[in-house]
Amino acid sequence: MTEPAQWLDEDAGPIVRPYALIRGRTRSSGEMLDLIATVSAIGDPPDGLGPEQQLILRVACEPITVADLAVELDLPIGVVRVLLGDLLDGGLISVKSPSAARPRANEGILKEVINGLRAL
Repeated sequence: MTEPAQWLDEDAGPIVRPYALIRGRTRSSGEMLDLIATVSAIGDPPDGLGPEQQLILRVACEPITVADLAVELDLPIGVVRVLLGDLLDGGLISVKSPSAARPRANEGILKEVINGLRAL
């Protein structure tokens, strides 16, 4: 008689459950959300949302990053991204990308910094 696989014991519950929340999906329908993208709830939540999505909307009444949401919900970042993608598709949140918040560095300036560091 072989021993059962170790991941099948009672400790596996919390590992498996988050992905059941998103029906096994590993990606949302939209673009990949950056960890430091800022999420804000907009509008009133409709009936029929899951408890995790309702919690996201409550927490995101003030702007919060994707990474901080994952900590607040105590869920893996991949699960949070899929949940956020669903909310974004439904028009319930807005997401501000970090690159939209500030301009990109000029390539010439970066080269000057590198050359200055090399000169040290």
